[in-house]
Order: sequence, then C-alpha cells, then structure tokens
Amino acid sequence: MKNNLIKLSIIIWVALWSGQLQAAPIKTELNTNWRFKQHRLNNWYPATVPGTVHTDLMANEIIEDPFFRLNERSVQWVDKEDWMYETHFDAKEVINKTNIRLHFMGLDTYVDVYLNGEKLFSGDNMFREWKIDIKGKVKETDNKLEVFFNSPIKVDIPKFDSYPYRYQTGPDQSQQGGIFNKTLSPFARKAGYHYGWDWGPRLVTSGIWRPIYLEAWDDVRIEDVFFRQKDITKQRAVISVETEVLADKDINNVKVTVKDKNNSTIYGSTTADLKKGSNKVIVDFTIQNPKLWWSNGLGEAHLYNFKTEVALESGIRDSRYLTTGLRSIKVIAKDDKDGSSFYFELNGVPVFAKGANLIPGDNFLPRVTQEKYEKTVLDAADANMNMLRVWGGGVYEDDNLYEFCDKYGILVWQDFMFACSFYPSEGQFLESVKQEAIDNAKRLRNHPSIAVWCGNNEAYYFMYNWNLKKNYSDQNPEYGQIIQRQYFDLFHKLLPDVVEEYLPEMTYRPSSPYGYPGEGDSPTHGDRHYWGVWHGRHPIAQYNVEKSRFFSEYGFQSFPEFESIKIYAPKPSDWAITSEVMMEHQRAGSYANELIEEYLLKEYQKPKDFESFLYMNQVLQGDAIKIAMESHRRDMPYCMGTLFWQHNDCWPVASWSSRDYYGRWKAQHYFAREAYKDVLVSPISKDNKLDIYIISDRLEDSKGTLLVKVIKLDGTIVEEKKLPVKIAGNTSKNVFTADVDKLLKGAPKSEVVVHTQLTDNGAKVYTNNYFLLQPKNINFPKTTITKNVKAIADGYEVTLKSGKFARAVFMSIEGIDNFFGNNYFDLLPNQSATVKVKSSLSQKDFEDQLKIVSLSDAY
Repeated sequence: MKNNLIKLSIIIWVALWSGQLQAAPIKTELNTNWRFKQHRLNNWYPATVPGTVHTDLMANEIIEDPFFRLNERSVQWVDKEDWMYETHFDAKEVINKTNIRLHFMGLDTYVDVYLNGEKLFSGDNMFREWKIDIKGKVKETDNKLEVFFNSPIKVDIPKFDSYPYRYQTGPDQSQQGGIFNKTLSPFARKAGYHYGWDWGPRLVTSGIWRPIYLEAWDDVRIEDVFFRQKDITKQRAVISVETEVLADKDINNVKVTVKDKNNSTIYGSTTADLKKGSNKVIVDFTIQNPKLWWSNGLGEAHLYNFKTEVALESGIRDSRYLTTGLRSIKVIAKDDKDGSSFYFELNGVPVFAKGANLIPGDNFLPRVTQEKYEKTVLDAADANMNMLRVWGGGVYEDDNLYEFCDKYGILVWQDFMFACSFYPSEGQFLESVKQEAIDNAKRLRNHPSIAVWCGNNEAYYFMYNWNLKKNYSDQNPEYGQIIQRQYFDLFHKLLPDVVEEYLPEMTYRPSSPYGYPGEGDSPTHGDRHYWGVWHGRHPIAQYNVEKSRFFSEYGFQSFPEFESIKIYAPKPSDWAITSEVMMEHQRAGSYANELIEEYLLKEYQKPKDFESFLYMNQVLQGDAIKIAMESHRRDMPYCMGTLFWQHNDCWPVASWSSRDYYGRWKAQHYFAREAYKDVLVSPISKDNKLDIYIISDRLEDSKGTLLVKVIKLDGTIVEEKKLPVKIAGNTSKNVFTADVDKLLKGAPKSEVVVHTQLTDNGAKVYTNNYFLLQPKNINFPKTTITKNVKAIADGYEVTLKSGKFARAVFMSIEGIDNFFGNNYFDLLPNQSATVKVKSSLSQKDFEDQLKIVSLSDAY
C-alpha cells in the first residue's frame, strides 16, 4: 500500500510539473535551412542566419574577402542590389498556443517580410526590434518565411535628391561606392560606419544580423523586467522591480515574485489583477547592507542573480532570470571656480575615468562572437581601464558586451547611434528613432555598467564650433531654421524624454563633446574632444598643455605590426606606406600616412626600412598617448577622465586603435596598462625644473618610498635620491621638485634617463622612465640584448638583459597566434626583465623565430 501511494504521488507530481512545463512560453530560434539570392536573378545559395549578405557571398565564393588587399573596391556592387532570404519551418509545437508571434531582433535595414505569401510588415531601422503576431497565419508544417531586403542605396538616393540642401555627414565615402557626392548615411537608421569612416571601409551591408525567434504562450508572459534602483547606499538598496506582463484576458490574483536565482531568498512579491493586454506590476523591496557593484580597480563588480516569476492559481506560468549589480551612478556637473565640473560618481565616490572609445568589432557584425566580446572587455580590464565609450556611429552593441562589462567592472558611456551628422528628424524618421530608443533603452537598462546615455557624437560641436548652423543660414535663412529645429527636436526633446521615461535614474547628455548651451567644446566645462595633436598638427608635447574637465576623445595613428600586415597585405610590393594597398587601408585621407611619417621624423630618427618604420610608428603612437594620459591624470581633480580614441578596429587598417583588428596589442595598449595603474608616478620638466607627481585612484591615503635616479645610458649613476612620500587618496600631488641642472651634474640631457620608482608600504612597485629631450635627440646606444628561454604552461618565459639602456624592446615571432605579456618596454642597464609568452611552437622553433629589437636597431 505504501509503495502504491509513493507511485501515485510521483505520477501526480510528474503530471503537475509537466503541466507547468507545457504552460510555459516557448521560444525557438529560426536559424536553420536558410537560403538567399540576388533578387533579380535565379540562383539560390545556402545562407547563415544571423549573418549578412557579404558574409554569405564570401561563404559561397561569389566574392572574395573585402578586407584582403584591394578587394573592398570590387564588392561595391553588393549594396545596389536587392536580396531575398527564405526558410521553411514547422510550428507543430506551438500551433495550439493562444499567442504566436515572430520576434525579429535585428533586420538590416529596408526590409519587407512575408509569411506564407502574406506580407507581415515593412521595416526601416537596423536598430529596432519587431514583434509580429502570426496567430492564424502560421501553419502546423512547412511555413515559408521570406525576408526581402531593398537596396539601401536605391531607397535613399531619391531622399538625397529631394532636398535643396545637404545634410552634414561624417566621413561618408560615397565616391568609393560609385555614387559620387550622394552622401546617404543620414537618411538610413543604420550604422553610420557602414558607409565608411576615417578608420573603416565602405561596406553597406544588408541582412538578418540578429536572431529571429518563434515565440508562443498561453495565459500570461513576462515581456520585460526592469530592476529600477531607486536609492542605493552601503546601508540599503531600495529596489522597485517593474514587470511588464502580457495577458490573454482579464485575470485576477496573479502573483509576481522576485527571488534569488536558486530560490533561496524571496525578496518580495505582490498580487495583482491583470487586464487583457500589457500590464505593469511593481514589486518593491529593500536589501539591507547590499554588496555593491564597483568599477575595475575600486572593488568587486558584485552581481546579484534574480529570478522573477509570474504565477496563476494553477501554478507558475513564466519566469525571467536577470543578473545585475547594485550601484549608485551619477554624473556630477556643477559650477565651480574654474567653470563647471564633469565626473562620474559611483556609490558616492568620485571616479577618474580611464579608458577608450569603442567602435564595432567588425564591419560584418555577426562575426563578433561571444569570445571576441569577452577578449575586447578583458583587454580593457587588463589594461587597468574602468570605462569604455560606445561611440554613436556604430551600433547598440550585443548584450554580450554589456554582460562582460558588468562582470569585469567596466563602466559604459553609451551613445545613441548618431555621429558627426545632421539628420532629417521629422515625421516617420523621428517616429522610427523613438521606437529605436525605447527598444534599446529597455534592452540595456538593467546593466549596472552603463553610466550615462549621450545623444550623439560631435553633432553639437559641428553646429556651434564649426558654425554649420550659420553656414546653412547663409545659404537660406529657412535652411538654418529647419536644421536647428530638427536637431533640437531629436537631441533635446525626443531622446531626453525617452531617457526620463524608461531610464529614470540615468543621466542624459545631449552630445559629446558638450560644454554648455552654444559651446560644444570647452576646456573649462563638460567633456572635450582634443584633436590639435594629429589633425591640427600640434607637436606631441602640446598634450602637456591642453586642459579639460574630461577628455572623451583624443588620439594618434599607427599601422598594425608587421605580422598583422602580412595577413591582409602579403606581397612585398605592398610594403611601403605609399603603396596602393597601404593607402587603401588608410581611410583618414591621403595625407594621413604622410602625417605619421611627418610626426615620426619630428620625434625620432629615420627608420631604416618598412619593418622598422612599423615598429617605430607604434612606439611613436604609444609615447604620444602616454604623454596625454599622464598629463590628464596629473591634472586630477580638475580633469576627471581620459578616454583615448580608440580601443579597437573593425578591419585591418592604419588607425588610432590600441589593439588592431586581429586583437594584437599595439605599443599604445601596453603603455596604457602602465599609465592606467591604480597609482602612477609621473615626472614632467618645465623651465629647468623637474616635478614628480604621484596620482592615486585609491580611496584611502597610503605611504611609500620614492626613488629618483638619473642614469647615463651606459649604466653610470649620475644622481640618486630616496625619500618617503605620502600617497594621497583619489587625487594628484606633486611630491618632488628639483633643478634639472643640479640633478644632471654636468651630464648631457641627450645621454641620460630619469628613472622613477615608487614602492608603497604594501610592496607594490610602480616605475616610469622620463627623457629630458625629444627621442630623436637622445643618443640611444647600440646594445646587445641576451635572452634566456624557459618552457612553461601554454608557452615560454623569456628573460632579457642588456649591458646598456635599451629603449622600447620589442619581441615578435611569426604569425599572430601568440601573446606577449609585455612588449615595447625599456631595459635598464644590467637589469633583467622576464616576459611570459603564449605560444604553441616547440622551444626550438620559438627560439629560432624570436626577434628582439630596440629603438637603436631601427635607425
């Protein structure tokens, strides 16, 4: 009898549990059996979804890789064609559900969608999601889904032609696309960089770039969960969970519960009566003494795992898992004696932002895998960054990017997707942008890493600092009024209204840079984009002079290293900065490669060959941005942020990136890792005085010992001073001043290096080397660098030593399937340095291939 009761209980439990499973919503990705064709032709080919037309054409060997040599030129026909995608799918599992829909996460861009021959909708925005009810339209088997992409060029040329004036655009490379001066990028809600930028090719894509889901449910469904963080302190976290619930009909006594992912803690619950349609149910609760989320370097990026459940009287009908961190994030912009401050305050603490600007990781976005996103964020964290700016000419990035920023403590400055252009912001265009903004605000708002939303990149600056408003008015006063009205309707009305409604605790900035009304770029207010060095041809030393409350852009170009270049430009005839291939993989204008060389010869001696030029141009870039980063940090707390341009590339190219397209660290990235450490010791000389600053991001004061050495390049010690210092918390202090001539004791400036070493009481050591002249005037000696190679897990440990000072020691082996834990570093005379290298080579092959050069070898 007992056994029968146990069996009966099990049967009842299984039945109940099965019933709950059957009642749960169903979500299936439609990612198989796709094919595509050029619409006006007959041949069908297999397709990958998510994907793009270009990657499908490559996979079917119809076009060659546009990133290789000059191939980009030969694929410009692709964007002028219409394309058809189709698949067939069964719906047996969902056919009896009350609600059935297709959820399109991203369609690029002008699209008509058909199911079983019936048109479902037309789309016009790459950044929007589309949720389409197909109940009654879907069959049990063999449903035909067709996605027809109209050429963005053919759709938008009539718009361009219809205006008596031209919309200001970013680096839209219309001539590369064979459409002369018809700069179409402002008319499409599509990633601006697809039309070409000053670091990217012109590859105007189409395609199903994000997943398509078949979704079905009965009774109720959780449509969205918003963890609104109303008041967060160390003592308590006041949370309001706003759950959007879809209901088939009026339903009473629906229970919404928020608990720990493992069901170990119930944070709060409420019971509500639902009306047919969309309902908002709010669960309020407080967490006492919460573990806060901190940015990289300030503490643990702690994450909570929550589960939100919706239950009817018959049982749980839907649940949603969500991982988020609890933090207070504010932008502090207050008037002060110098103008107005601009900084981020995290959990009540002013944070000096250290980081870079992020562009999309590829022109073909579905190729940016989860692994690539993680490496992108880890490379930022490993370089001691605490912020990335998602720039407005790309895309609202995949959830993976923000999840990794949450995990590794990287704050995100999030632009809306507008950059360097004015837009026809009225009518259907404006309505489409509104829905785009809502979709992405709701999708991303639970990420603790997002610190600010910004309307656009540089459009306000163009209007006021470039006087474009006046230029339009000079053509016709009515044009100026139209452009200004459209601008303010979008960036000062629509977008801030969306942020206020859907991101109520978040700060909105109308543009970057933005000083104050009527001033887009100011050294005393707001954030600044400084391009005097590089575009303005100012000397690199000008970085030590320029001031800002927050540098959100600045940069300096370089080519990738030689092993990367050999991938996309393998012919020896390509290996010159003026070759056709090198010029094609340089999109900042014909002057840009010459500008790299111009700066190089102003700062360094002439390189002996192309490979040496590539090495030296990376050192040049690294030195330039190192000077800027240190200057900005020395100016703390007047300056409270430094985000260099740029963190990454979307294709192999000469650019401002610190990591090339293949993920290889340039010298700049290694230098940034040092300049962005929690404590920086930074020497600077002016008017025959040497000042040494200690800059600390630590929240508490600490103590240490500063060692200052003036060393001849042959190893002779000229002067040595050692002194105890206070390391002031979260600020910059000048701790040492000396007369340069007294320190040198007659030694020529061209023969010495100033070596600084700070050892804190916890035995952490921070070093920096400083030269009193430009590098070309320093007599870097020829020297022999000895090596010792020891096998370790995943590669080798290489120990180097030099009898004389070796500047910017660079190691390389063939290919790029390796990583050097340090590179482009200085070797002090008779002091060794050990570097870990990831490599799968045998030790003999590794030692045979290992090249070691320093700056004097490249002259």
